[in-house]
Amino acid sequence: MIAVESIAKSFGGQVLFRDLSWRIATRERIGLVGPNGAGKTTLCRILAGLDEPDAGRVSRPRATTVGYLAQEAAATAEGSVLVEALAGFADVWALERDMEDVAAALAAAPTEALTARYGDLQHRFEALGGYRLESEARAILSGLGFRVDELTRPLAEFSGGWRMRAALARLLLLAPSLLLLDEPTNHLDLESLAWLEKFLTGYAGTVVVVSHDRYFLNRMVTSIAELSAGGLTVYQGDYDDYLVEREARHALLEAQARNQAKRIEEIERFIERFRYQATKARQVQSRIKMLARVERIELPSAARRIHFKFPEPPRTGRRVATLAGVHKAYGDNVVYAGIDVAVERGQRVALVGENGAGKSTLLKLLAGILPFERGERTLGAHVAVHYYAQHQLDALTPSNTVLEELIATAPGLPHTRLRAILGAFLFSGDAVDKKVAVLSGGEKARLALGKMLVRPAALLCLDEPTNHLDLASREVLEDALGAFPGTIVFISHDRYFINRIATEVTHVHQGRLTHYLGGYDDYLVAVERAAAGLPAIDAPAPRPAVRDTDAREPRREREAGAAAIARPPARPAAPRTVTTTGAPAGSAPAPVARIVRRTPTAEMRALKARVAEIERRIDGLERRIEEIGCASGNSSPRR
Repeated sequence: MIAVESIAKSFGGQVLFRDLSWRIATRERIGLVGPNGAGKTTLCRILAGLDEPDAGRVSRPRATTVGYLAQEAAATAEGSVLVEALAGFADVWALERDMEDVAAALAAAPTEALTARYGDLQHRFEALGGYRLESEARAILSGLGFRVDELTRPLAEFSGGWRMRAALARLLLLAPSLLLLDEPTNHLDLESLAWLEKFLTGYAGTVVVVSHDRYFLNRMVTSIAELSAGGLTVYQGDYDDYLVEREARHALLEAQARNQAKRIEEIERFIERFRYQATKARQVQSRIKMLARVERIELPSAARRIHFKFPEPPRTGRRVATLAGVHKAYGDNVVYAGIDVAVERGQRVALVGENGAGKSTLLKLLAGILPFERGERTLGAHVAVHYYAQHQLDALTPSNTVLEELIATAPGLPHTRLRAILGAFLFSGDAVDKKVAVLSGGEKARLALGKMLVRPAALLCLDEPTNHLDLASREVLEDALGAFPGTIVFISHDRYFINRIATEVTHVHQGRLTHYLGGYDDYLVAVERAAAGLPAIDAPAPRPAVRDTDAREPRREREAGAAAIARPPARPAAPRTVTTTGAPAGSAPAPVARIVRRTPTAEMRALKARVAEIERRIDGLERRIEEIGCASGNSSPRR
């Protein structure tokens, strides 16, 4: 049991928390959540013994060992990947060197004393796990995405994200009794995330993890600790349980506050009414004392949240963007060889695959910000593109102020309009004059989103849009994307986000694209069934959203069709077909997982046929419009 007793911590004039107490039981797996700036990292550092509280104390059992992975942790660049993972066992390797020295002495001149000494060293080496450490390190590094041939490569050759994985592997191999992880999922791909969840679920010690990944929290934690408004509240269960319980607690607290306010008002009215009547003096004094003793129920102040919706884009043709025979290489590394991609109106495509597979390259090719060696890129009629970069400094100018960044994006818009946009993303007052270079990761993410609101675009290309956003901001972004009527192609390792936004998943591997209808969970099921040699399961086929502004049939027919061709309420609108294809030259066509909907009644079949006919007519008209646009010189340039 770790006991946090009435601790307080401030920085300058900002109070992070005061009188905070917490009991952490053995083998608990706790998700630490709260808005950005609430003090989650500071609390982790206090638990790790790296920072001291201003008041109060943290009590740990004497045998407690603590391991802490900082949010921006990266392993040292000395030695190989495997050496870094094993670097936490200096005492074990010292024993191994002693064993080697004694073995050499035994070979030269064996004695009973040397034999006994070697046996003692060997026993201690085995007790410390010396014979199994390397195999365990290799297994952990493999789970975190390192290939066998990479384990002996110098760590200096790897990016910061991969060094973070090596630092995480070192910590997991040490297996401290208290494991503190600050945003461990930030640099992991989906496969590594799934492995880490499984590893931590079976972890023998206590785990406290700071994460904005709701899917990860739902699968891994046994309780949620919410740090907010200077206090800590613990909820049993996973993240979804926490949301339900928090809402129930807030509703109860609001009801209690209303009842208390009503009772206080009654007492105050009595005091005012009879204050000057001698016959009621004793009762008045009694109520005045009663009022003074009342502990007022304080409702937590609502945290400021971003609020926005994407501007309505113009209606596009069916074909939004295409890549035809595109070749892309970085030096000798050929990423795509003759890839063909077609993105249609209304699609919401999640690109998944291991790090380095080419997801960001494909997104940049579609967005038109990356040149290629051969092939063509074509945009449909009326298609403008917004691109959200994973690394915001790639898309922001550090020397600009926040306001100047928006002015540069839309020089013709009034400053009052730009300030209103910035205000929606929590930049107000003097904050609009801050330099981009000094913004936090979360502030840069909000500014990059704000830039996408200055003009409408029919195609959004988003590379890890949830990075650096707190949970509340992620929910607002999901709502805005869910209401967006255009087309979205995105990369994310947030599986909850993929499930909510995607209508199909495209797996990128070795220059090939494999397509699956549905969200992340649907993709997992399809992959598992394919690996087991089982056929794809039947499920409701996705369809385009029915909207009053773009449908041509009468309202009664639209409503009948919408009612008949129902979709799950949690799934966003999806495309009619899967059209994104492609493979490197000489490879076999990529398999496509198709999910077909069965219609049980003749009425349903007739309705579907009617909808299909209307869609064919609309598509024909749109193709005609595009042809007219091309003939008049209004088509998008080809690359």
